[in-house]
Amino acid sequence: MSKIQKTIERQQEKIAEGQFYEAHQQLRVIASRYTKQSNWPAATDILFSGAQSLLKAGQGGSGGDLCIFLLDVYNKSETKPDATSKGKLLSLLRAFPANEPTRKKFVNEMIAWSSKFGEYPAGDPEIHHVAGTLYAEDLEPYDAERHLILGTKDSPETLAGLEYDWYSADEAYTAPLYAARGILPYLLTGNLRAANKFFLLFSSRLSQKSNLAVQEVSTSSSDLRVYPSLPLLNFLGLLLLAVERGEAALFRQLKSHYAVHLKDMNWDEALDQIGEMYFKIKVPRQGNPMMDMLGNMFMGGMGGGGGGQKAKKVEAPAPAQLD
Repeated sequence: MSKIQKTIERQQEKIAEGQFYEAHQQLRVIASRYTKQSNWPAATDILFSGAQSLLKAGQGGSGGDLCIFLLDVYNKSETKPDATSKGKLLSLLRAFPANEPTRKKFVNEMIAWSSKFGEYPAGDPEIHHVAGTLYAEDLEPYDAERHLILGTKDSPETLAGLEYDWYSADEAYTAPLYAARGILPYLLTGNLRAANKFFLLFSSRLSQKSNLAVQEVSTSSSDLRVYPSLPLLNFLGLLLLAVERGEAALFRQLKSHYAVHLKDMNWDEALDQIGEMYFKIKVPRQGNPMMDMLGNMFMGGMGGGGGGQKAKKVEAPAPAQLD
């Protein structure tokens, strides 16, 4: 048995006996020694196994501290995000006790590490997806949205489920607010496919509501569900069709036709940016409205949701007054 393995087993025994503080401190000391020697594999093994054992024992603070230490080792060793390195981190992330405060720091530092050493400037999509899914399960909708928007091809399904469940506790006419929380950010990040998938899944669940009138409209090129009582949801569906076709005149006509309904929404910045991204309609601006828009939405600002305040548990967006 190797020296590293003996060390790991000795600390696992301490943790099993409930000597959490002592094990945590010794693991830090041993990992620090290997880090100073640039023995990255040894430091990684010690920290990963120690963090996993502490987290499984319900010691979120101590386990989380070793998780952060592991990321520090990854940064110093310039470890790239691959199946092995990400696999270790994601297994640790899933092992965190619910509502452990250290988890959020761990997620943010994972994203920063994957952005620095990986191929995705906004952070690795798989990490975003797993983090967003966990936040959704813990009823932390704003954090879930922030990550799922930048996630994988599976993320729209998770996000649609989150938004629909959130909407289900609200008034029927607020459905467009929740749909917009997926569609507009996906379009702003250039992910039309995800926006379409999200809308299809959200509207499919919506059409199953027995008290909501739905009309199926088919043309030679597309099928569309029309909701007579939800004009803004129709707007969002038509917006996706307009983006696919890339016709500026169609986009302008759409905004004009729904102007009376849009005037009560805070979607102007998003729609201006979408107009520029997909239809080459220039808008005068200062700063970076795309980042401002995403920032506002991720703090709960989209569609009146939360008024920019961080929600700990699910609270519905404030209803908009529709004509």
